[in-house]
Amino acid sequence: MGKRRPGVGHHLALQGTLNRGIRESPCASPLALALPEGSVGTLYLVATPIGNLEDVTLRALRVLGEVQLVAAEDTRVAARLLRHHGIHRPLVSHRAPVEARSLPRLLEALEHGNVALISDAGTPAVSDPGRLLVAAAWAAGHRVVPIPGPSAVTAAVAAAGFAGPGFRFIGYLPRKLGELRRLLESLAEEEAPTVAFESPHRLRRSLEVVAEVLPRRRLALARELTKLHEEIRRATAEEVLAGLGERVRGEVTLVISGCRDE
Repeated sequence: MGKRRPGVGHHLALQGTLNRGIRESPCASPLALALPEGSVGTLYLVATPIGNLEDVTLRALRVLGEVQLVAAEDTRVAARLLRHHGIHRPLVSHRAPVEARSLPRLLEALEHGNVALISDAGTPAVSDPGRLLVAAAWAAGHRVVPIPGPSAVTAAVAAAGFAGPGFRFIGYLPRKLGELRRLLESLAEEEAPTVAFESPHRLRRSLEVVAEVLPRRRLALARELTKLHEEIRRATAEEVLAGLGERVRGEVTLVISGCRDE
C-alpha cells in the first residue's frame, strides 16, 4: 500500500520547519519552497569545485538548478558557488559536528521532493559532513545518487606519480602524536601510496614525524590545488620541510609513497 498523502496542515508545518532552517542568501528563492508532493525523493551527492569555480560538471549544475533544496556544509560558500553560476535555490545548513540536528527536516523534505547535498569542496560525505544523512536516506527508502566531480585525492595522486597497486586514502592525519606515529609505522611495508589531508597549522609537526619514522620515503605535498597559489612539492619529508615557509596556508593533501619508491 502507498503512503497516505499529507494534508494541508502537514505542508504548512513542513514550510515552517524549512523556513527556520534556511539561512537567508542571495541564492534563496521563495518559490522553491513549494515542494511537490510525493513519497520518495532523491538525495543527490554533488561534488563541487575544490578551488577553481570552473571545475564543476554540467550535470552538477543541472541538478543544483533542479532540486527543491540544497543542503550545504557552509551556506556562505554554497551561495557564492550558486551565484557564480546563476542558480537560485534555498539553502539549508548541514554542517559538522551538529549535522544530526538538520536530519529530521532534510528527511521530511525528501518526502516531498529532491535534495542536493554539497560540501565546501569536493565530494560530500568523504571527510566532510553527509554520512549520517546518506545512511538515513537509504534507511527511509529514498534514492541516493552520486554526482561525481573534482577530487583533491585523485588530483594529488595523479600529480605525485608514485608506484603501487592503487592507493590508500585515510582522511585526516591523527591529531595525537602517538596515534600519528603508530599510523606511519604501519606504512613501513605498505606498497601502495597513502593519501591524507592535513591542517596547515599541524603540517610542520606532522612532516617532522614522517621524516623521523619514514626518512627515506618520498611524498608529494599538494597545497591549494586548482587555486591561484597552487603548489606541489615532491621530495622526502625532510626536504619538503626545508622548503616550507614560516607560515603555511590553504588546504593540504599529502601523498606518501609506498615502499616501492624508497
